[in-house]
Amino acid sequence: MSAPSPAKSKSKSARKALSPEAANLQRSILHYLKYKMGRDLESATRRDWWIATATAIRDRMIERGLDTYKAHRVGNVRRLYYLSLEYLIGRLMLNNLINLGLHEPLVEALADVGQDFEVVRAQEEDMGLGNGGLGRLAACYLDSLSTMDLPAVGYGIHYEFGLFRQEFVNGHQVEHPDNWLIYGAPWELVRPEFTQPVRLFGRCEQIFDDRGNFQWRWVDTKTILGFPFDIPVVGYGTKTVNILRLWASKATEDFDLKTFNDGGYIEAVREKAYGETISKVLYPNDKTENGKELRLVQQYFFVTCSLRDIIRRHFSNPANGWDNFADKVAIQLNDTHPALAVVELMRILLDEEGMAFERAWGIVTQVFAYTNHTLLPEALERWSVPLFQRVLPRHLLIVYQINDHLMALCEAKWPGDNEKKRVISLIEEGGPRAVRMANLSVVGSFAVNGVAELHTRLLRAQLFPEFDALYPGKFINVTNGITPRRWLRACNPRLSALINSKIGDAWPRDLDQLKKLEKWADDPKFQDEFMAIKRLNKLDLAAIIKRDCGVDVSPDALFDVQIKRLHEYKRQHLNLLHILALYRRLVQNPDLDLVPRVFVFAAKAAPGYDLAKAIIKSINAVAARVNHDPRVNGKLKVVFLPNYRVSLASRIIPAADLSEQISTAGKEASGTGNMKLALNGALTIGTLDGANVEIKEEVGDDNIFIFGLTVEEVQALRARGYNPWDYYHADEELRAVLDWLGSDYFVPGESPNLPAMVRASLLEGGDPYLALADFRAYCDAQARVDAAYRDRRRWARMAILNTARVGKFSSDRSIGEYADKIWKLKPVTVA
Repeated sequence: MSAPSPAKSKSKSARKALSPEAANLQRSILHYLKYKMGRDLESATRRDWWIATATAIRDRMIERGLDTYKAHRVGNVRRLYYLSLEYLIGRLMLNNLINLGLHEPLVEALADVGQDFEVVRAQEEDMGLGNGGLGRLAACYLDSLSTMDLPAVGYGIHYEFGLFRQEFVNGHQVEHPDNWLIYGAPWELVRPEFTQPVRLFGRCEQIFDDRGNFQWRWVDTKTILGFPFDIPVVGYGTKTVNILRLWASKATEDFDLKTFNDGGYIEAVREKAYGETISKVLYPNDKTENGKELRLVQQYFFVTCSLRDIIRRHFSNPANGWDNFADKVAIQLNDTHPALAVVELMRILLDEEGMAFERAWGIVTQVFAYTNHTLLPEALERWSVPLFQRVLPRHLLIVYQINDHLMALCEAKWPGDNEKKRVISLIEEGGPRAVRMANLSVVGSFAVNGVAELHTRLLRAQLFPEFDALYPGKFINVTNGITPRRWLRACNPRLSALINSKIGDAWPRDLDQLKKLEKWADDPKFQDEFMAIKRLNKLDLAAIIKRDCGVDVSPDALFDVQIKRLHEYKRQHLNLLHILALYRRLVQNPDLDLVPRVFVFAAKAAPGYDLAKAIIKSINAVAARVNHDPRVNGKLKVVFLPNYRVSLASRIIPAADLSEQISTAGKEASGTGNMKLALNGALTIGTLDGANVEIKEEVGDDNIFIFGLTVEEVQALRARGYNPWDYYHADEELRAVLDWLGSDYFVPGESPNLPAMVRASLLEGGDPYLALADFRAYCDAQARVDAAYRDRRRWARMAILNTARVGKFSSDRSIGEYADKIWKLKPVTVA
């Protein structure tokens, strides 16, 4: 338990009168401190203050939420239901206060009783509900939906443990449980009255009704319960509060008393343990069959609970029925994880409502829309038919029925073309056969969108060309966005205040207003203010680096940042090869004129992704050498910050000078980290991949560092036959750093030699993401970065123009496009 916080109470004569809003907040906080936490001013810990404060804030959100629900119910509005397996929300206190307009009154209320707001809010844990960009995008979209007064409900899983808490031991990633709920979650509301049953496993039997019609019946199933928790989502500068509903799994019978009394202590709670396992952890390791089964069960569990809840909401209004279901309901599938919702809604309509296939399929295909987030074929979910049949036997039969319908369409479009049928089929033949969830998502949706202009073009041309031909007009683009409330207003208060002083404070709801900053891009005084703020943010990050990595870094060095999920296609190992090249140049010539740099990494590798873990170990091993080598003379530092999460990103992004967006062209769907960093005045070094293409168009060629093969050049190189050894033999520096990495220099005496494993993946493993092909162009681009940073006026201008010109990448713009082009959703003003 944290120690009691010092309450420096003031005498009545010394106290300044509180504003009415601050006084009201203070009364609520002190009430909860006493009656919820059982504490007084002297005994309350910092965590007690945080819980009491969060609960007081939540009260105000609930009040607006009730008004929102009433407006939506009375209007019988069309509503969006957003299905996502993850929401990377982070911490909520500051954002909720900003969106409510209560930040200053709350700071005032706490200060009056001797509490520092920053200390209180630091007690909050990041909510363990997401992993990477997919989950963070979902969180940004919920913020924008409420801000734009659009009726919406988010649905997901209430994970007891997040992905994992990352620690480095001798440079290796070690995973620990992320027990984010250990001290409670005061933002949540428990909704047991909306608990939903979920059936699993069992078998199917044939039955006939009293008219002699054949039907399938799903029997001998196992039932678990979905128990809902609601998190209010408050809009900025509006009264709308939508909700995020998260499902926790529970057993139908917690405890078998007879078995317990007979001595079967473990068996008595077996059902309870299995029921709770389903929502235990985000993304269980699926390298084992049990792990695969758990992930499939997770996905079905959450979509079933969500669909039941959607149907309940719809039919709670007597005016509604199945005939207007598609008029009132739009369901967005955030990637393929919720694709089972297509089959489950069909099952409900066929088995429970007794509809004919044609009518049921007509409803389903007017309700769902699908966002694709990947071009990587291996990332497109497939479930083996034996596993699918064991867990969801009735659903597999419905998949076959949908596939028959699809094959008939294919035959009508391309008579006798079995190759087209093979590509389009929902079933992938092979050993074992598999259900293709991406194909199911496309077929079951009325709209499919990519998340950047390049990504959507490649979806249509490379990933789903047959579907694009079969369903003309179904594929559209909605480029991703980020919420400026979280990713500038909250995370970079110094820069926000400077922007307010120049263009006013309306920009968080209209990010295009940042274009007004362009007029000061060449103003030396504004440049100095802008860069002084950047330096202060770098000082803050330097303190975190010292605390977490034990490394001293200078705020005057160039902060070169790569923060994202650890994956080969994102090419953290290409960054590492450049670091090795700089290190080698320096040790061979300590007087080399080089702009001092701090390379900052932060990322988690999936527990079962061995090569990604080897890359982490390699970066940490190189960092240990570089940071303690006196020959470097402070010109080069490398740090890998542990346990990357939203709250850490919020400290790194405002401090970044250079944003590494170096994925292989054609592999990154969009990216949103690139948007966050550019918004905060970091210059991008990147390939023409994902949203980098659009960022380049917005900020201008002179304010970004583009390098490397284009999508077309990547395709041409692969067609000719890519051989990484050709680049190894042709480039002396590349050959030297690869051999250096592959030796035991950085890991003396260690076995296995993980840096050697990284080298082998690039040479013997064929370098699937063309890091060696782009190495020289990347180094040349980094030399251009070095030259630009020496010209402080030029760099400041470029940084200012990046902030000024990325208004397009607001999640408000993205959600506006979804609402207009896909969901046909209208704003509803809450009185």
